[in-house]
Amino acid sequence: MGQRTRLILLLLSIQCLVLKVTANDDYKALISLMDVLENTPPNWVGADPCGGNWDGIVCTNSRVTSIVLTSMNLTGELSGEIQLLSELQTLDLSYNKNITGQLPSSIGNLQKLVNLNLIGCSFFGTIPDAIGNLPQLTTLSLNNNRFNGPIPASIGNLSNLYWLDLAENQLSGPIPVSNGSKPGLDMLVHAKHFHLEKNKLSGEIQPQLFNSSMVLIHLLLNGNNLTGSIPDTIGLVQTLQVIRFDGNSLSGPVPLNLSSLANVGELYLSNNKLTGPIPNLAGMNFLKYMDLSNNDFEAPNIPTWFSTLQSLTTIVMENAGLQGPVPVSLFSLLNLQTVVLRNNQLNGTLNISITYSNQLQLIDLQNNSIVSFIDTAGGYNRDLILVDNPVCKKAEVTKSYCVVSQSNNSSYSTPQNSCLPVLCNLDQIPSPNCKCAYPYMGTLFFRAPSFSDLGIVSYYKALEKSLMEYSQSAKLPVDSVSLSNPIRDSSMNLELSLEVFPSGQDRFNRTGISRIGFGLSSQSFKPPTDFGPFYFIADPYGHYAGGPKESKKSWSTGIIIGAAAGGSILLLLLLLVGTYAFRQKRRAERASEQLNPFAHWDPKSSGGIPQLKGARSFSFEELKKYTNKFSEANSIGSGGYGKVYRGTLPAGQLIAIKRAQTESMQGGLEFKTEIELLSRVHHKNLVSLVGFCFDQGEQMLVYEYVPNGTLKDSLSGKSGIRLDWMRRLKVALGAARGLAYLHELANPPIIHRDIKSTNILLDERLNAKVADFGLSKPMVMYIALEC
Repeated sequence: MGQRTRLILLLLSIQCLVLKVTANDDYKALISLMDVLENTPPNWVGADPCGGNWDGIVCTNSRVTSIVLTSMNLTGELSGEIQLLSELQTLDLSYNKNITGQLPSSIGNLQKLVNLNLIGCSFFGTIPDAIGNLPQLTTLSLNNNRFNGPIPASIGNLSNLYWLDLAENQLSGPIPVSNGSKPGLDMLVHAKHFHLEKNKLSGEIQPQLFNSSMVLIHLLLNGNNLTGSIPDTIGLVQTLQVIRFDGNSLSGPVPLNLSSLANVGELYLSNNKLTGPIPNLAGMNFLKYMDLSNNDFEAPNIPTWFSTLQSLTTIVMENAGLQGPVPVSLFSLLNLQTVVLRNNQLNGTLNISITYSNQLQLIDLQNNSIVSFIDTAGGYNRDLILVDNPVCKKAEVTKSYCVVSQSNNSSYSTPQNSCLPVLCNLDQIPSPNCKCAYPYMGTLFFRAPSFSDLGIVSYYKALEKSLMEYSQSAKLPVDSVSLSNPIRDSSMNLELSLEVFPSGQDRFNRTGISRIGFGLSSQSFKPPTDFGPFYFIADPYGHYAGGPKESKKSWSTGIIIGAAAGGSILLLLLLLVGTYAFRQKRRAERASEQLNPFAHWDPKSSGGIPQLKGARSFSFEELKKYTNKFSEANSIGSGGYGKVYRGTLPAGQLIAIKRAQTESMQGGLEFKTEIELLSRVHHKNLVSLVGFCFDQGEQMLVYEYVPNGTLKDSLSGKSGIRLDWMRRLKVALGAARGLAYLHELANPPIIHRDIKSTNILLDERLNAKVADFGLSKPMVMYIALEC
């Protein structure tokens, strides 16, 4: 073999090493992701993800080991080809609301997966049983999606699982426990977190769910349809710190050994059907927050053992059948902040002693039988509510405690540091360090905080400090953080708006966002213990810095020659393969014409097939089936466009269908333009387009279903939803963010022109969603009309 031949072969070998660092299966899997997901990072180009520094991709020895794409505004479905990533350890697609579809069962083939985080997406359908085939999984976070069906019993096979979060889905059926060869959640003896709240779980809590080998610290089962009694085996789990059984239909007496759980700090048993005596909780030495409201306990006096719980900050016992006088010693607990004993039969004289806690902010005894009030302390000036007691029914009484006060929500907002205030552009926000920037925003949800007084600034300062300390230790590109609008939602979660500001520039790049998002989704960030378990839901981020960067690698002349030689051979192969592929494509196109949902679309009248982003075409027959033949029972309103119907997709997703009446119908081109425009608009404060129908002479727009109706209905009292001032402010800010997106970030920008309370809808969390912007005009058209 001549020297020249050997040189060419050597250069070709070098080319292969340089141009193909990534394993073939891994590259194929990532290309499959690109095919089904829109808005993937712009630097996902070239044939070498591991060698090309693709955003969100981490490789080890040419194999993809981590995919973290949090808050990337991704749209589409997760491909089954994900199974090809056999070395994958972390998959985090959290905070991409427009990732939808079913979770592919092939995910069970990722045998080395350690972290699976899909928080705040829109996955639906059942959780595949194959999820139990992941032997190394430690974190499973599927909360805040639309999963339905049962909890897979196979999850019990995940012997290394530490964190299980399936909250806020539509899961149903009983909590699975092991039985013979069948696995169950009781087998998860290394798990510390069972977060199963706000689903549709039913049946009894089986005694075998708990055992002495478990190390659970957070047990969150609130907001389900569980029945039966609380099993006394719960007393075996001595590590428990937070217990939430509230909002179910549990009955029977509270087990006596509950008091033996000395580490419990937060206990919620409210809104059940519990009977028997009020449980003696004297053994819970660290109990801070207790809510036993709305049960059927035997009518007793206020228990004397309250005075032994020196850590208590909050006592809530509404409608608990309490009677007799309120003991003076109750208010002397050193850390007490809130006492809510409304709707009982408490009587006699209310006496606030001189030794009352200096942290006490609220005493609510509304609707009892208190006949007089003595302020032994002299000058008690905190919130006291005695409305609907005899003491307030005397004609001469005009005391402030006979008027219902405003809610306990705080108006806290992180103050600016010692710097000169700055005037920012319309869409920028000043940071606490007085720098104009585009922050990463979202909402922190704390599921069981130990405090109830939202006006204590020190709590928020501690949280801000811990966020910054985590950012610095993790070397995140964070300049400062801002907290605002603390509020208790209907589930007694604490909501806090979070803004994270970039360091060194006015916006984050994709890597910075994904790292911050992963820190919050993976629970790497640990808040102060007073805040308890939490999760984060991010807002879409549309201000990324930087695009694909040119490679800075220096290519030697030999490598370039080798690449050229190899390229010539590759070109010949591609020519042969291309010819074959073209012929196959022509055959496939002819074979699939009948299956093409746009085969009937008339390009002459409508300009060709619409280019959609995240929306799909429905046939008339499909929507007819989903709405029970457009029955009156499914009709939920009407407007200038036509009637609106509620429908249900096969996977259980609720949709709202606007069916155009004859006089509202557009030409094919106008309708195509509108759905293309609507499909490009994605923001949490805008009603999302799911799809459309252009079939059998019908024009219909299919939107996500927003359950709590219009803002007008809530403001008028028609919906039964109470909007206090903090919630109204939240709605106003949400609507403003939606409109700002239409004006500043939509392409092309859109002017609504008909914003009103009937065009602002409220979702299940009372977040505002602006509707009917599809009837608006693109700004370029608006300007043209004005001219």
